[in-house]
Order: sequence, then structure tokens, then C-alpha cells
Amino acid sequence: TPRYCYADPYEGGKQAIAECYRNLSAVGATPLAVTNCLNFANPQRPEIMAQFVGCLDGMGDACRALDFPIVSGNVSLYNESKATGGGSAILPTPAIGAIGLLADWSKSATIAFKGTGDVIVLIGERSGHLGQSLWLREVHGREEGAPPPVDLEAERRNSEFVRAHIATGALTAVHDVSDGGIAVTIAEMALAGNVGAMLHAPLPCGVACALFGEDQGLYVATVADHLLLETLTAADAAGVEIERIGRTIANRLIFELPDDDHVVTLTDLRAAHEGFFPKLMGDVAPVEN
Repeated sequence: TPRYCYADPYEGGKQAIAECYRNLSAVGATPLAVTNCLNFANPQRPEIMAQFVGCLDGMGDACRALDFPIVSGNVSLYNESKATGGGSAILPTPAIGAIGLLADWSKSATIAFKGTGDVIVLIGERSGHLGQSLWLREVHGREEGAPPPVDLEAERRNSEFVRAHIATGALTAVHDVSDGGIAVTIAEMALAGNVGAMLHAPLPCGVACALFGEDQGLYVATVADHLLLETLTAADAAGVEIERIGRTIANRLIFELPDDDHVVTLTDLRAAHEGFFPKLMGDVAPVEN
């Protein structure tokens, strides 16, 4: 995430690797190796070289902690322009690609909710970190604060739990939390499966940090009712934080908040999500029921 790397190159470098690790784990694959393209501005400038070194240090520590080696990569430097009159440099952007092994593709997971009535759980510990978040930038026009810290031990522990319970079939839909926090994660899962959700978990902090905080090492997953107790017990034995945050329902998202329920239909959500480019080009966005 470039804005993380700009605010704190070391933590941003760790996060770039950790998110790829989670992406693979969320489908049930064992992460094997990493490749990268490191995109930076002019390294002859001390502040740019500091970004470069910080990101590399963070990436290296994450790869060692997660047994996730870098096997190839390249760099793209001097990505800046003086066309604006004062010089503009791209944000430090380590682009990460990774490969994992899925022993049986039929036991893989996807992000799509599979049907109504499943319990939605949050795997991992959340604190509601809003520094450098998408919510802070898009809603308030502010890019400030430290990025969320990356606990590499927790990343590994939570991911191993997720992979193991995808393999047993206990977790029926899985998505890691990243840009936009839990609210955006839930919305993406709902749109992918055309199945809604009701979120009713008590908020550990304010509404904004609970729904849009970008804490690392988190997964949202669904569990069938008859496997819930077994899954909660296994998480406790593994030292993994897990909490019930809702249930899948039909056709809409319902956020049960202290002031009132906030409801959005999947039709409206899909139109907002998919309508930007068609609207820009003068077309009407397709809507699926």
C-alpha cells in the first residue's frame, strides 16, 4: 500500500509482504515464494533512498518471519517528473507477486458468501487503526498518522488457522481485511455471492474505527451453524482471536449501530461499486438483481 510505505517505509514493506501472504492463505494455499517490482523515485535523493532501504528492510524481515522467500524481482527507479513545476515523485510502491501451493483445488475458498444463514466471524485481533486509512483519505481528505503496525507472529498464527479450517471445509467463504476495513470486506463478499449480511457485533471502539479501521492480520469468514462451536474451540486452542460479528441474509447489508440500523440494498451497492466508469463514459451501469 503506497500510502503506508510513504508514512513508514519499514512497516509499509512488512505490510506489502503480509498482505500477499494473507491473499494466498485466504484461498487455502500454503504461501511458497515472492517476486517483486520495486517502484521508487530518484534514489540519488536521500529521502528517496531512505524509503527504498526502509521498505527493503521491512520486506526482508517479513519474508524471514513468514518463511516466504523472495526468489526474483526487479526495480523501477527515477519515477518522477518536474512537469508540475516543482518536481513530483511517485509514492514508494513495492509491487508484490506471490505463489502458493493448493494441494486440492476443490477445497479452496473464495470471497463469495455461499448462502443465507451462515455465521460471519472475524479472525484476528482488531483495534480500529485509522491512520493512513482509505476512510480517512476518501471521507475526510486527510492522509496522516502512522500506518497500522504489522505483527508478523500474529500474521502467521492467524493464517495457519485459516488455511487449516479451509481444508476441513469449516470456513465456507474467506476474505482478508485490507483497504477500507471490515465494512468494505463484507461488501465485497456480499457482491461476489449476491448474498447480504447483518452485522450485529458490539463495537470495540467508535463506529468509524470498528468498520473502517485497517488493522492487519484479519480475516472475515463464514461458518455453518453446526460447525461454529468446534471452530471457536479450535481458535481458542490455537491462541487465535475470533468473534462472531454477524450472519448472512438476503439482498441487503444491515449494520446494527448504536444510533440506528443502517441498511443498503445489494442493488444500490452494486450500482455504486460498478457504475463509475459507465457513468464517466455516458452509459448506464448494469444492475444485477
